[in-house]
Amino acid sequence: MSKVSYVSLLPAEEELYFKGLTAQSRFIVPRVAKKNLLISKKRIKGLTQRSLLPQVAEAWNLLSETEKTSWSNAGAQMGLKGYNLFVQDKIIRIKNDMPGNAEPSLLHQSWVGVLAIEPPATELKITQLHPRNYWVLKKVGGKKGQYEPVEVVEDLALPLKISLNYKSELTPLGSNAFAKFYANVWSSYQGVDITNELKIDLNFNTDWKHAENTLSIVPGYVVSYNLFFHLYNIQGLLYIDNVKAEHSGQNWVRDTFCRDINQGFTKAFYQIPKHWSAITLPFGADYESFYRDF
Repeated sequence: MSKVSYVSLLPAEEELYFKGLTAQSRFIVPRVAKKNLLISKKRIKGLTQRSLLPQVAEAWNLLSETEKTSWSNAGAQMGLKGYNLFVQDKIIRIKNDMPGNAEPSLLHQSWVGVLAIEPPATELKITQLHPRNYWVLKKVGGKKGQYEPVEVVEDLALPLKISLNYKSELTPLGSNAFAKFYANVWSSYQGVDITNELKIDLNFNTDWKHAENTLSIVPGYVVSYNLFFHLYNIQGLLYIDNVKAEHSGQNWVRDTFCRDINQGFTKAFYQIPKHWSAITLPFGADYESFYRDF
């Protein structure tokens, strides 16, 4: 096997080079590997037979125009076309032996986050940190399955609006029980650090609904904020989706659509913080993303 540490190519040679080779394991054992450009007829037939797309396309074609419009409206909440959301949702159902189609919703799409508290636990608290500088994972354009760490500079500017869609099945265990989604916003005034709470109180039992709140003014100048979910002296389930923290004309929440709210990063991406980190997570409490037909 030939080993090289550096390759210098002319611009005319680069296209031919990358047409036949691809980068692999860029961070641990960097190397290039040959692309498998020639696929036999037998392998093509096998790939076609295993693909779920023909089955999904057939199910899509059986939908009425009204149903397709509903999928388009739901997909718009995620910046997707209706067909793309349907494909994503239908493949999950097929792989999990779930018959039929889901009902498209403007309040939740496919994966949702769930915060669960079962006995003996009575509390759960998680946070998403938003300092001025942090790292996120970004897909490399034109590279299948390839990602890279990207530094984000988030200069907080008011107003700050937090919002979410949620469904709750919670049982309070005392008069002091509460469930809330909130942001702690730090400001500095005359040399004193001040914590300003922007809060959304969550109902204990409700079907899917939207909730939001906005903070426009704080004492002094605003510095930064962190987001929290806190369930206290309570047991049951809280489902969440489309979680947002908007300021400066954009949404800054990581994993807004709750594809993996408990995702952590290791090895080459160790500097990227978890989407949501546990502060209080006793035995019996948990938080994950999952697909549920409801």
